[in-house]
Amino acid sequence: MTVLDDIIAGVREDLEARRLSQAEIEDAARAAAPARDAWAALGGGQPDAGLKVIAEIKRSSPSKGELAGIVDPAALAEQYVSGGASVISVLTEQRRFKGSLADLDAVRARVDVPLLRKDFTVDEYQIWEARAHGADLILLIAAALDDAQLKDFSDLTHELGMNVLLETHTLEEIERAAAVEARIIGVNVRNLKTLDVDRGVFGGLASAIPAGAIAVAESGVRGVEDAVHYASQGAQALLVGEALVTTEDPRRLLQDFREAGTRAMPARRG
Repeated sequence: MTVLDDIIAGVREDLEARRLSQAEIEDAARAAAPARDAWAALGGGQPDAGLKVIAEIKRSSPSKGELAGIVDPAALAEQYVSGGASVISVLTEQRRFKGSLADLDAVRARVDVPLLRKDFTVDEYQIWEARAHGADLILLIAAALDDAQLKDFSDLTHELGMNVLLETHTLEEIERAAAVEARIIGVNVRNLKTLDVDRGVFGGLASAIPAGAIAVAESGVRGVEDAVHYASQGAQALLVGEALVTTEDPRRLLQDFREAGTRAMPARRG
C-alpha cells in the first residue's frame, strides 16, 4: 500500500463518521454564500498578472511530521492576506495533516479571499461539503481518481460555482487534466510513493500544461530561490505551506516570494 492509498483509506473512514444525508449536505451547500472566483484571483486571463501565491495553513505532513501548532488558523490567514496571498489553502484532512473543517469555517469567517479546501477528494459528498463550508476551490489529485471521476467531480465542482486545482505528477496526468479541460493545473514535485521532492520535475512538465491554463508549482518551496526557480520555469502560482508556517514572519516571506518570483517570470503565455 502506498502512502496515498493509506491516506485515502483514512479519509474514507473519517468521511463515513461525519456524513450527513445527501439532502442535508446539498441544502447546506446551496445556502452558502456564492463562491469567490479563484480563477480570477490567480490571474486567469490577466496579462502580466505576476506570480501568485496559494498560502497554506498546514500543521503537519506525512513527510515531516508536526510543523506548527497553529492555534488560530484565522489569524494566520489574515497574515497571509496582508502579505498578498491570492488564495488561502486550508488542509482539512485530520489524520496526517491535523486539519479540520472547523479550520475552514474559522478562516472563512475571517478573510474574503478565495479558499482552497485541501483534502483528498474521493467522493462527490466531499465536494458538496466543501461548498457548504465556504470553499471556493477544491483539490482533485489525478493519481487518486480515474478518468470518469475526474470528469464527474470537475463537472460537479463547476456546477456549484467553484474551481478545481487539478494536481498532477506526470505527463500522462497532465494529458488527463487537459482532457477534462482543467483550467488550474498543479504539478506536485513530491513523489507520492517515496515522499521525496525533486524540484526538477516541474520544469520538465510545465511546458506540457495547456496554454491558457494556470500552472501551479506544488511542494519544495523552501525559500525565495525556489520561488524564483519555479517562476522562471513557467509557474504562474505557487502552493506554499511548510516555509510559511515555520517562519517567524509569514507576511514578509510571502511578499518576498511574490516580488522575486514576478521578476523571474518569462513572458506570460496566452
